[in-house]
Amino acid sequence: MDAIKRDYREANLDDGDRAMLDYVRKLTLAPASTSESDIEQLRQAGFGDKAILEINQITGFFAWCNRTVDGLGVELEAFWDEPNATNV
Repeated sequence: MDAIKRDYREANLDDGDRAMLDYVRKLTLAPASTSESDIEQLRQAGFGDKAILEINQITGFFAWCNRTVDGLGVELEAFWDEPNATNV
């Protein structure tokens, strides 16, 4: 888990998890650059259309949430500053 939190690209992941996180990263950082080939990579990693849609929707939902709270200047609770704080 720590390796994933630091940088998933350096974590020991199976092909499906890596493909999913590659897609999520691209969709988050450069959504207009996604293409059919990104979806095809997910299919080749074993994801069906329903799972791909869920990955896309969850990613979009969290992007929306983050932009909403960041745009309103919402502050995190103080406990997130604790070195051992985790949402896992």
